[in-house]
Amino acid sequence: MLALVGDRSPSITAHRAIPLALDLAVQATGGTLRWEWIGTEKIGDPARSLRGATGVWCVPASPYKNMDGALAAIRFARERNLPFLGTCGGFQHAVIEFARHVAGLRSADHAETAEMQCHLIGDISPELVVTPLACSLVGKSGNITFTPGSRLHDIFGGNPTTEGYHCSYGVNTACRAKLEAAGLRFTGFDAAGETRACELPSHRFFIGTLFQPERSALAGTHHPLIREFVRSIRSATDRLA
Repeated sequence: MLALVGDRSPSITAHRAIPLALDLAVQATGGTLRWEWIGTEKIGDPARSLRGATGVWCVPASPYKNMDGALAAIRFARERNLPFLGTCGGFQHAVIEFARHVAGLRSADHAETAEMQCHLIGDISPELVVTPLACSLVGKSGNITFTPGSRLHDIFGGNPTTEGYHCSYGVNTACRAKLEAAGLRFTGFDAAGETRACELPSHRFFIGTLFQPERSALAGTHHPLIREFVRSIRSATDRLA
């Protein structure tokens, strides 16, 4: 079972696209796949909340109702070596989770969430690993290239891709060196060299993208990243059988 972690809403384009994208990926790879939406507010102990999950997709539309729940689900997938995909907000929170629990940035946070906390409890100074983009990418698309030798480079056959976005936040460049030193690899970049994707080489399948590959399904096209994610889940499931 694939756990779709996020606060599902029919008004969010990505949430309408994800089931379509999964259907297309399943058709492209054969076999079957069951998925279940799990709201972040329902995640306390992930071993219980995500029981039976053989993969985790942290979906777009943050801030989440329960940021701690989203981070716990990501950590669960990372530590259990479950196939993980994080898109848009899921990518941002995957970076935060890694920063807090692996890179030693214990107060790592998201600028959007930190601003909300500042209004409520006064001035705070977390290590903001996700900060506002110089230019908003809401409703925009752009070209992305991938680092040779990376998993994403292999998935896309070494070719660049044009992808759609719906976000205003990205990785804080000032934090990149610490994250990379801890093992996270940034492997997708736009034309200006800005970070657009990451992966964890030591993991079975752990990829985050600022872009939203699920949107390709709205045009009836299966996406190579989602296809390979589904294959990885099926492979993990077969090994557990």
